[in-house]
Amino acid sequence: MIKFLDLKAINMQYQDEIERSLLKVFRSGWYLLGNEINEFEKRLSEYISVPHVIGVANGLDALRLIFRAYIELGIMKAGDEVIVPSNTYIASILAISDNDLIPVLCEPSECSLNIDIDKIEALITPKTKAILLVHLYGRVVFSEKIEFLKHKYNLKIVEDNAQAIGAEWKGIKTGSLGDAAGFSFYPGKNLGALGDAGAVTCKDQQLANSIRALANYGSNKKYVNIYQGLNSRLDEIQAAVLNIKLQYLNQENAERRRIAKQYISRIKNSNIVLPVLPKDEKEHVWHIFVIRVANRDALQNYLSENGVQTLIHYPIPVHKQEAYRTWNDFSFPISEAIHCDVLSLPLSPILKENEITKIIDLINEW
Repeated sequence: MIKFLDLKAINMQYQDEIERSLLKVFRSGWYLLGNEINEFEKRLSEYISVPHVIGVANGLDALRLIFRAYIELGIMKAGDEVIVPSNTYIASILAISDNDLIPVLCEPSECSLNIDIDKIEALITPKTKAILLVHLYGRVVFSEKIEFLKHKYNLKIVEDNAQAIGAEWKGIKTGSLGDAAGFSFYPGKNLGALGDAGAVTCKDQQLANSIRALANYGSNKKYVNIYQGLNSRLDEIQAAVLNIKLQYLNQENAERRRIAKQYISRIKNSNIVLPVLPKDEKEHVWHIFVIRVANRDALQNYLSENGVQTLIHYPIPVHKQEAYRTWNDFSFPISEAIHCDVLSLPLSPILKENEITKIIDLINEW
C-alpha cells in the first residue's frame, strides 16, 4: 500500500539528529520555556522575516489567542464580525466563534479553492473587524486588493498559515503578509512536530506581549496575572524536533513542488480536474494535492483496491456540521460542490518515483 502520508519514514530521515536533540532536552531537566523554545522562536522569526514569534500548544490555540488578544487590547469585542472562507477546516471557524466573534462565511474561488477575494467587500459591514485568510492546501491567498480593503475599512488581516509554511507572495512569506498569523505543527504538516504544536507570528509588540501572557495563564510575570488566560505553551521536546526539521523545510517543499508538477503534467484523464499551477511556483507548498472528480468515491475505492491510500479534505462543509447547526440551512453551493468531489492524492517528500508513476498510471487507466 502506498500510504497517503508515511510520518514514520519522513521523521526517520532525521533520526540521529532528532534523537540527539531529544536526549539533550531529557538530560537538561528543563522541559518548558527553555533554550529550545527560545531558539525555535528566533529561527522561525528569521525564516518568516517577522519580528515576533510565540510558541503555543497547537494551531487552533494560535488563532484563538490572536483574536482573544485583539479583544483584550480593545481592538475587537464580542459580536464583531470576521470574514472567513466557507471552504476550510473547522478550526478556522472555531477560533472565531470561541471568542464570541461572528464568523461571516465567504465562498471560495473555483480555480484556487481558496477564499474568493472579489467576493469579500460585499460582506463587509460596520461590525467587520478582520479577514481571516486561510492558505488552504498550501497555496497563498493574497493580493493588492486585500491590502486595499484592509486600509479602506480599517481591518485586521489574520492568516491561518497551518498548511502553507514556506509559501511566498512576491517574495514575502506567508505568516508575514498580514497583521498576525497562526501556525500548526501537527505531525502531518509540512513542518511537523511529534505531537501537537503551534506558533503565532505578528508585527506588533503590544499584540505579541498580550498573546504571550494569555498563553501563560494570563501572566507576564510569575504569579502576576493580568488576564484570565489559558495554558498553551510549546514544550521543549516539540521545539527541539522543530529546530531540526526547520532546517530541511525548504528542501522538502521543493520536493513537494516537483511531485506536484509531475501529477499536473502527466495525469491525462479527462474526468479529473487538476489544481492550477500558480505563475510563481513559490506561491504553493503543496501541503495537500487535491483533485476534483464527479464520482469521487468510485475513484477512491479503485485506488484503494490497487494499493493507493487517499483521503478527503474535507467531506462535510463547516456550515453543514452539527456543531454549527444554526447554519445548516445556509447555502454555499461552491463549497458544497467542492466537499462532494475533492480527493487528496499522496504527496510527501519521501514519495518514490515508482510510486508516483503507479498513482499516475492508475488514474489515467481509470
